[in-house]
Amino acid sequence: MRRNRLGNSTVEVTELSFGAAAIGNLFSAVDPAQAAAAVDAAWGEGIRYFDTAPHYGLGLSERRLGEALRDRPRDSYVLSTKVGRVLDKLPADTATERMTDGLSEGFAVPATHRRRWDFSADGVRRSIEDSLERLGLDRVDIAYLHDPDDHAEAAFHEAYPALEKLRAQGVVGAIGAGMNQTAMLTRFLRDTDVDVVLCAGRYTLLDQSALTELLPEAAARGRSVVVGGVFNSGLLADPRPGATYDYTAAPLALLDRALRIKAVTEGHGVPLRAAALHYPLAHPAVAGVLVGTRSPGEVRDAAALLRREIPDGLWDDLRAEGLLTEDGH
Repeated sequence: MRRNRLGNSTVEVTELSFGAAAIGNLFSAVDPAQAAAAVDAAWGEGIRYFDTAPHYGLGLSERRLGEALRDRPRDSYVLSTKVGRVLDKLPADTATERMTDGLSEGFAVPATHRRRWDFSADGVRRSIEDSLERLGLDRVDIAYLHDPDDHAEAAFHEAYPALEKLRAQGVVGAIGAGMNQTAMLTRFLRDTDVDVVLCAGRYTLLDQSALTELLPEAAARGRSVVVGGVFNSGLLADPRPGATYDYTAAPLALLDRALRIKAVTEGHGVPLRAAALHYPLAHPAVAGVLVGTRSPGEVRDAAALLRREIPDGLWDDLRAEGLLTEDGH
């Protein structure tokens, strides 16, 4: 599988990466054996970039991913985690009373810990140390600031400088920020020396808003973008009534647009999911796409979609139908 270097760093990621939120019980429970099998399947398909975060399952994703990777040669894969939320241990008597804590966020795990926002320099260092302990590994390769939307002041003036120091010390190889918006990610590209930004849901067949500023800025500065949420949380995977878009019920207008896109892709003999996966990779600033998978079957399906040939005429027809634009609107 092709690899791309992140910005000016020495870190290289495969075009397809394994998003480990799902094996932290995102939305539905995944048993340990299935989680391990999903990572094994990713390895078998040539995927060598794995992404996790403390937020995913209150540390469960990190623990499972670390266990699955621990016996593999450390220099043969890239692992990213995130900072901005620390996990505080709950007293034992309250932990048992809060077994369903997190279900509202989609995490069906016992609540032995609780999340707390912390974009301080100390919080960043503690988060990395805690992540390494949960992972059982000696280092992470990429550290992202995780969803700093409402914490801009602390993120830019405390958390980012702390990450910069960790990179200079060789604790991490590359640093960046991961968000579901483009404006602040563009600011990170302009005002800091991040290597990469992880942009979720804003460069897809339904939303090309990253083309307005984010992607041109990344390309001009020699930085990289990893694109997540290529299926917009479900609508581009299976557009039907009840499908979700950005984790809520898709508006009818967007459902109609997705169905029109699907008709064009299938007219070229290409599944909609394959077109959705391939679309971001054509941009020169995009180093790879991150897909959340919870089973070996889902991993193999994503890898098979990546291997599909997409005819140029498909993109031409989408533009001709007004379903794909290149100006971000």
